[in-house]
Amino acid sequence: MKRIERILKVISLISILLMVTSCAKNNDVTPEFQETNLAPLSVEFDNIVGERTLSINNTGSPYKNLAGEAFTISRLQYFISNIKVTTAEGNTYTVNPDSSYFLIKGDDKATRFAKVKVPEGDYTNLTFTLGVDSLRSTMPIDKRTGVLDPAAGGGHEDGGMYWGWNSGYIFFKFEGNSNVISDDVNGDPTGKKQFKYHIGFFGGYSAPTLNNIKVINVDLRTAGIAKVRKDRQSNIHLFVDVMKVFNGTNAFKIADKPNVMFDDFTAKIAANFLQMFKHDHTEN
Repeated sequence: MKRIERILKVISLISILLMVTSCAKNNDVTPEFQETNLAPLSVEFDNIVGERTLSINNTGSPYKNLAGEAFTISRLQYFISNIKVTTAEGNTYTVNPDSSYFLIKGDDKATRFAKVKVPEGDYTNLTFTLGVDSLRSTMPIDKRTGVLDPAAGGGHEDGGMYWGWNSGYIFFKFEGNSNVISDDVNGDPTGKKQFKYHIGFFGGYSAPTLNNIKVINVDLRTAGIAKVRKDRQSNIHLFVDVMKVFNGTNAFKIADKPNVMFDDFTAKIAANFLQMFKHDHTEN
C-alpha cells in the first residue's frame, strides 16, 4: 500500500511540474523588441480548393466552381515576398529583402514554408506581398538569384515565372483543364481543354503596364498571435484558397475566360487574390 502511495505521489508531482512548465511557456514574458535579436519564424501557405486539399492532376476527382464548372489543376505557382510583422505596441519589422522572396509550388510541399528571421516578440499582424515588387523586378540580373533567376524553371509557357524586362515576373501561375472550354480561338484551339491564368505586371519598366502587385494583411489576434522566441519555432499557418480565383469578388466562368495573361482582366483576377488567404492557426 505504501509503495502505491509513493507511486501516486510521484505521478502527482510530475503532473504538477508539467502544468507549471506549460503555464510558463504560455505565459512567458514578452521580450524587449530589439531588431538585432533575431529568432526563427515560418509562414505556411497551405493550398486548398474550396473545402478540399489541393491536388495536382486530380483527374479522378475534379473540383467544381460556383458556376458548376468541373475542372482539374495541373500547375499552381506564386511568389510571396516582402514579409513584415507588427506587434500590438506598433513595433514593425520588415524582413531583409534579400531573404524575403519565396516561390510556392502546388506540386512541391517543401516550398509551402516561407522561413525568415524576425526579432523576438509577440506579433499580432502579418503583411506580405503576392508578387515581386517593381524595385526588385528592375534590378540587374546578378541581384535576382535563386527563385528570382529569370532562367529558373524554363520558359514562361512551362514552369518559368518570368516574361521580360518590361513585363517582369509572373506573380501567379494557375493552369488546368475543363471540358467547358471550347476548341476554337475563344477557348483552346489545341483541343486540350486547357485554362491558363498567368497574372503579373508591376507597373512597367520602359513603358507603363498594369500594376497587379497585391499586399496581403493578416490579423493574427483571432486565430493566435505569433510568439517568436529563439528556443522554439513559431509557425503561422495560412490557408490559400485558389477557388477564390473563380469565386471571388470578380467571379467569372472558365468557359468565358479560359486564358488570361496580358489583358486588362488580369486586374480583376488579381483583386480576387485578396480573398484567398485565411489565417487558420499559429503554432508556438
